Amino acid sequence: SALISIYLKKTKSKKNKDHHYTDVHGLPCIEKIVASVDETPEAISTNISGTIPEWISGNFLRNGPGKFEIGNNKFNHWFDGMALLHQFKIAGGQVTYKSRFLGSDCYTANSENSRIVVSEFGTVAMPDPCKNFFQRFLSRFELPKASDNDNVSFVTYKGDYYVSTETNFMHKVDPETLETKEKVDWSKFIAVNGATAHPHTDPDGTTYNMGNSYSAKGAIYNIIRVPPRTMPENPKETLEGATVVCSIPSVDKARPSYYHSFAMSENYVVFIEQPIKMDLLKIVTGKLRGKGISDGIYWDPKLETIFHLINKQTGKLNSVKYHAKALSTFHQINAWEEDGFLVMDLCAADDGKAINNYIVQNMRKSGEALDEVYNTMCRVFPRRFVLPLNVDKETPCGQNLNTRPDSTATATKTAKDKVFCTHEDLHDEELHTYGGLEFPQINYANTLLRCVWEHPGLYPSEPVFVPLPGATEEDDGVIMSVVITPNKDKSTFLLVLDAKTFKELGRAEVPVNIPYGFHGTFNSTMSHRRY
Repeated sequence: SALISIYLKKTKSKKNKDHHYTDVHGLPCIEKIVASVDETPEAISTNISGTIPEWISGNFLRNGPGKFEIGNNKFNHWFDGMALLHQFKIAGGQVTYKSRFLGSDCYTANSENSRIVVSEFGTVAMPDPCKNFFQRFLSRFELPKASDNDNVSFVTYKGDYYVSTETNFMHKVDPETLETKEKVDWSKFIAVNGATAHPHTDPDGTTYNMGNSYSAKGAIYNIIRVPPRTMPENPKETLEGATVVCSIPSVDKARPSYYHSFAMSENYVVFIEQPIKMDLLKIVTGKLRGKGISDGIYWDPKLETIFHLINKQTGKLNSVKYHAKALSTFHQINAWEEDGFLVMDLCAADDGKAINNYIVQNMRKSGEALDEVYNTMCRVFPRRFVLPLNVDKETPCGQNLNTRPDSTATATKTAKDKVFCTHEDLHDEELHTYGGLEFPQINYANTLLRCVWEHPGLYPSEPVFVPLPGATEEDDGVIMSVVITPNKDKSTFLLVLDAKTFKELGRAEVPVNIPYGFHGTFNSTMSHRRY
């Protein structure tokens, strides 16, 4: 598949004793990437340069934070900004643009009170100034309430479109109007306290996700299954039929691992228990201490990473645990089964501190201060692990079980139910010059496509592949990405590339500013398929 890095034209990676991973100087200011904008609820025209293929018919939908201040209050973290939904409507070679703030409860409450009244990942809501001192004091002891600020992704369940984050709330959204239709609470259907914004869907429409639950016995990771739509005539159907197919206890009951996504192959869900840990005591006492959820998340490099395999048909957790050295991963690229192995590609780094580095103040720095932020952040690169599926008591210890030709990854049985794995790199030195790679996207039937589109000063977002109708080859189609130019005013554009060559086909320039977003999808109006 096509992958685009958000980091452009950087120097080669190197480590030193001060934990500076690069030595880059003179970075341009990117403050506009995290600048608040107004919504554009009515469709506006864009300026086309080049050619937008006329066969593309549908809505390119994007999600991300778009408002970083409420009254005199400011959000602290990039992940905290109010959800702004974007639509690029493409038809007949023309493109229009619109955007709307998600009509969430937190957005409504914040707007009505002209201050931040709902705590977010890195921001604690301050007590109501209208209350007396004693009331404000008592409010500090309230448990933090989950936000419904679904600013991470567009996802589908049963053919309907939702925007989601990592709490127990999603919102159903009309992909044509961007209207907020309905708030949906995961906990009304199954006993979980949230779900990721990165579900996977099987060809039959069955969707899998993951969510945590908490009890007196500690934290538990849950594999969730949502069946396809059973009543086409019932537009009110949401998550009916959702079940927990497997529950995995956290290795540390009071400090579960943070995860942003998971991997899935034909027969397995792969949960990666990484050393990014959540201190639950710190999180539940955060309001008392005036600290956000982010204060309770930390990186423990002394721990190993554990890959858990769950059989999708039986719900059974594989007794064999696959271990690797400490790594952090936000996004997995692909996973498949072949010749008795599960092959998993992911974007990974050697430390997991980055999640707490994306505070708005850091991203609004300039000059040497911005250089320092960038140079002390660990780089993310594509890596491949090869997990042998047929490990039993007869399998010998101490030898590499990966027999795949031309693969440098290793998998060595070290104990009865433990296999230790090392990765192989899916990149060469050239990728170091781009500063690494994140926000991968795949065409599920595709192989890795090593192409790069780069222009100095331009910041492409997550790429989305749209196949040519009736395509006979896996890369017949286009790649679309929203490109931000943080040093220029009103210079954002939709980029369309030929997926085979990465040759630029056309641009649709938008006459308003757009902040840098997270994830998106393509809603085809030609075949009613999601890409």
